[in-house]
Amino acid sequence: MRFPQSVHNRLSYVGGAIACLAFIVFVFLVVLETFTGAGRAPYAGLVIFVLVPAFFLFGLAIIPVGMLIEWHRQQRTGAGSILRLPVIDLNDSRYRNATFVFVAVSIMLLFLSVFGSYQAYEATESVAFCGRLCHQVMAPEYTTYQHSPHARVRCVDCHVGPGADWYVKSKLSGLYQVYAVLFDKYPRPIPAPIKSLRPAQQTCEQCHWPKQFFGGQQQQFAHFLPDKDNTRWNINLLIKTGGGSPATGRTEGIHWHMNIANRVEYIARDGQRQQIPWVRVANLETGTVAEYMVTDNPLTKEEIARATVRTMDCMDCHDRPTHIFRSPSYLVNLALDTGALNPALPFIKRTAVSLLTGKYDSAADALTGIRQGVIASYQDGNPSLPSQQRDTIAPAVAALQEIYRENFFPVMRVRWDVYVDNIGHLTSLGCYRCHDGLHQSAGGKTITKSCTVCHTIMTQGTPPHLAVSMDERGLAFQHPEEIGEVWHEMMCSECHSGALP
Repeated sequence: MRFPQSVHNRLSYVGGAIACLAFIVFVFLVVLETFTGAGRAPYAGLVIFVLVPAFFLFGLAIIPVGMLIEWHRQQRTGAGSILRLPVIDLNDSRYRNATFVFVAVSIMLLFLSVFGSYQAYEATESVAFCGRLCHQVMAPEYTTYQHSPHARVRCVDCHVGPGADWYVKSKLSGLYQVYAVLFDKYPRPIPAPIKSLRPAQQTCEQCHWPKQFFGGQQQQFAHFLPDKDNTRWNINLLIKTGGGSPATGRTEGIHWHMNIANRVEYIARDGQRQQIPWVRVANLETGTVAEYMVTDNPLTKEEIARATVRTMDCMDCHDRPTHIFRSPSYLVNLALDTGALNPALPFIKRTAVSLLTGKYDSAADALTGIRQGVIASYQDGNPSLPSQQRDTIAPAVAALQEIYRENFFPVMRVRWDVYVDNIGHLTSLGCYRCHDGLHQSAGGKTITKSCTVCHTIMTQGTPPHLAVSMDERGLAFQHPEEIGEVWHEMMCSECHSGALP
């Protein structure tokens, strides 16, 4: 086949070679991915549908560049047949062949572009791409995601959602994230809350819509005391989830805050929204509005005018719906309750929490420290430990190491006390950010601090000697350890930081 004389130059030859090689590699990888599923790996999709096509396009782009350079060289030196302007004469075999190649390659390129673009889109939308491509940066989020209530929901369904506008925003944001990872410019830990997160009404409420929030939920909590016997203490709560619907007219419970009849707004002093000095509540049915201000260190009128007023949504309480980093106390309680840790091991609650709370430079150091700590506490420190309990030491080490791998990430400086969980009020302020009894309106009305507004205690105590409520108002809370009435005056999180056994 004869082509225009200008195509015969080294640069065009190199471009053609690159394009041909990239095409062969692309076909081979597509076939391999089709029959083996290799594209499920995070890097495979990026290579097959982004990197290889980029080389193919680069090679094709070099060909006309080389031809243009050669055409100018021939024009300058007078070598070869010089044409002032391109002339396409299909009666000439050279131009006929070139036109045929151009049309064939254009059709093939169009097909590959459509196919590759769709596959590249699919690859960048996958959970593996989001969680494993930047494996060190996203290790905390990806690991906790796999054990979360939303483990079957794709990352992009919440972080991007449907529609072109948020897709474009996410990809533009992703460009900076790629730069930050490549040049090690990302913070450790990643700051939260995320400023550019899509509104909860457009994500959470696609599945959890407010009109269906009703009734209560029973929750049973098992707490183990840090004594020799790891004494069990149960609390059985009826949590008043509540909600509202135009069909029933009911407005009640915790989801009153997100009820269709109410709008709650607030001002936060800090970036993590833990200090909330000002709250405004509007009843959309009656039109009444009430403002509440903390009695200690209130905001001035000038500060209120300058502040950003946020409308409360799901994420103000459910701020860790997927990437949940549990506290050592919670995790050890759960392990003892499920049998992953044997309660027969003396002081295992206290020992386990202490080892998980320790500061380690790396995950490897932590796993070694946990193993050595457990062995020192039982084999070395308790030579008289019964043989049947000695057999539980190795499983205890394995269970604690697994807990650490799934919840603690030293390289990213991530653990439970870095990302505050606002559900409840045990290890963080949570509900008490507003329901602390210190927010008052101009008329003297206070945002309630009463426990029974949100939950009712049905049973509590050490089995089998449980106190049982025979009243719809439930039981008065009893602290597992004798501390008098001090818990009435203090916030739970002042003692229960998550590191307290």
